[in-house]
Amino acid sequence: MEKEPNQVIAISRFTDFDISLFRAGKHFKLYEKFGSHVTDHQGFSGTYFAVWAPNAERVSVMGNFNGWNRYTHTLYVRWDGSGIWEGFIPGVKTGETYKYFIRSHNGEELEKADPFALRWEEPPHTASIVWDTWYEWNDEKWMDRRAEKNALNKPVSVYEVHIGSWARSPESPDQFLGYREIADKLVPYVKEMGFTHVELMPVMEHPYYPSWGYQVTGYFAASSRYGAPQDLMYLVEKLHQHDIGIILDWVPSHFPGDSHGLYRFDGTHLYEHADERQGFHPDWKSYIFNYGRNEVRAFLISNAIFWLDRFHADGLRVDAVASMLYLDYSRKEGEWIPNQFGGRENLDAISFFKDLNTAVYGNFPDVQTIAEESTAWPGVSKPVFSGGLGFGMKWMMGWMNDTLSYFQLEPVYRKYHHGQITFSTVYAFTENFMLPLSHDEVVHGKRSMLYKMPGDDWQRFANLRLLYTYMFTHPGTKLLFMGDEFAQSSEWNYAQSLDWHLLEYAPHVGVSKLVKSLNALYRSEPALFERSFSADGFEWIDVNDAANSVLVYARKGNWPDDELIIVLNMTPVVRNDFRIGVPGAGEWKEIFNSDSPVYNGSGISQKGKLTAEAILWMNKQHSLAIQLPPLAGIVLKRAK
Repeated sequence: MEKEPNQVIAISRFTDFDISLFRAGKHFKLYEKFGSHVTDHQGFSGTYFAVWAPNAERVSVMGNFNGWNRYTHTLYVRWDGSGIWEGFIPGVKTGETYKYFIRSHNGEELEKADPFALRWEEPPHTASIVWDTWYEWNDEKWMDRRAEKNALNKPVSVYEVHIGSWARSPESPDQFLGYREIADKLVPYVKEMGFTHVELMPVMEHPYYPSWGYQVTGYFAASSRYGAPQDLMYLVEKLHQHDIGIILDWVPSHFPGDSHGLYRFDGTHLYEHADERQGFHPDWKSYIFNYGRNEVRAFLISNAIFWLDRFHADGLRVDAVASMLYLDYSRKEGEWIPNQFGGRENLDAISFFKDLNTAVYGNFPDVQTIAEESTAWPGVSKPVFSGGLGFGMKWMMGWMNDTLSYFQLEPVYRKYHHGQITFSTVYAFTENFMLPLSHDEVVHGKRSMLYKMPGDDWQRFANLRLLYTYMFTHPGTKLLFMGDEFAQSSEWNYAQSLDWHLLEYAPHVGVSKLVKSLNALYRSEPALFERSFSADGFEWIDVNDAANSVLVYARKGNWPDDELIIVLNMTPVVRNDFRIGVPGAGEWKEIFNSDSPVYNGSGISQKGKLTAEAILWMNKQHSLAIQLPPLAGIVLKRAK
């Protein structure tokens, strides 16, 4: 067979400095170098390709442009031992589909999608697409003020969204809405509800839709199920134009073993560990990145920077951090390899997180990284310079577990578990905590938030309103999963739209109005956010009333007398003339009541202003007699 002539022109976008940074794991904008880039060269218009495959004997580009021929367009390997293959192919334009044909040194032949591709075919097709990320942004006002909006002393109320199931096409329930269609519906809804941020579950390309996006193959590509990268940028821009931030769920913990993906990319374990005791995740049947390999670290950190840079994301929620920190995570004895000191800590992952957060905050000091970390690992949200991992915030998983466990109890038994609902404040200020009621709590038989609550229908809705009141007045930022805000009655189903028709019924409307009011309260009362991560912003007034299952606490802002008193009644018993201690003399007024008829409550409330009496109560010199509604929370504020 006659050998095909090579139709690739040898050019490079890499400098020697680029190569040294890449090999040291310190090049954090690799997306500017690797992948496919439409460009001109010597009068020709075409595309430059670059891919890392150090153990390959041959790397070619194959696509529609050459009839998927494996041999006509072979890239050139760099002379410097970096393992980078590159070259320019005239005539290849934006929109062209392609893959890399890789023949490894051991003779194995592979067809791989581009790890740095900016767009992929819509699944189940798996080819990469030549594309760009050019977009004429119009969100300067937000970007200029983002530091203020994302600050840790400002309100952060996050609405977690799964793009594919928030809403579907009314005409065809099986049809996804695209990024642009979602934008036109989601943005005004989030604005009306008062959330400050939207968090999107992973939108990076993933072949298996039921993975919810957590099995990523295309780390640099927005999922083509919902449109082009520029369509996602439109959604981001619309959120920003309406003063709403966007957080992207990011998955550096593992990746699937699909044949076209990262697994054994060049015939060897390039991105993952070769030893399955380090490189295979038993829970998710996926593969763990080798955080000790410099080029892999650079790939991942470049990916984090990419979404902040090119897509104007305001933060990254980093998935499954605990699984990365512990070598024995979900493993039995003998199934894991200790570190060099004989311990269970993944020293490479620890170093990776520190490099990641240093790079992110060094380039984008006005964003936030948020760790989903479920253990007592110290210093997750402490700065790297003081020995921490450097995240901005950490999910408060202990609060979530204790709170949901407590609220699922029949009220008559709650007095025996009082310490469970008060324990969170023992450690609430050890990290910058976000309180999460996420998608994970309403799937796999865990029931919807509404049907976790005990009692008859009235009590279920009252309990849920009480739970949200507790959440929004507890120290920490907030996250609520879509559907929870109107008491979705069924578990979340990724294959269909939320049950928006429930908003035709008064109890669901009541919960929706309550969440809207809580967001407004949270955003308007500095006492609820200015000292959210500081012990001096919180005070127990009565932590010990287990007999009545009543909690009384204060939240404090920066200014003297900027103080709110929160009273929560965890039982369905109305408590008339219930006395609580208050800090000082003067008048108080009720500014929020989850039992209000507006929220479909029973309407028991305070009538007018309340005057503090000089009666010692709860270790306070002054006190008030209040009407405490059933299964409800009230918020009191000093009357002006």
